[in-house]
Amino acid sequence: MTKAQVIASLAEKIGMSKADTKRYLDSLYDLAISEVKKNGQFVVGNLGKLVKVNRAERMGRNPATGESIKIPAKTVVKFRVAKAVKEAVM
Repeated sequence: MTKAQVIASLAEKIGMSKADTKRYLDSLYDLAISEVKKNGQFVVGNLGKLVKVNRAERMGRNPATGESIKIPAKTVVKFRVAKAVKEAVM
């Protein structure tokens, strides 16, 4: 689904206008970003949670040349799906 389709579907289900639903989703997005920056995680209802993870430096290989390269340490954001969602989908 596209963002517009999600907004339209949610607006119809909960009886809000599309504009209000879009503002709500944008506010949730902003809140999620600020919480992950500040606390390192953000729980998204019963869906799962966003988690900030520090990756260590490691050695990799350039697929084109086969040369060993050093991949620097970095911080990434992962989404961990809730167990109930996994069970419902599988």
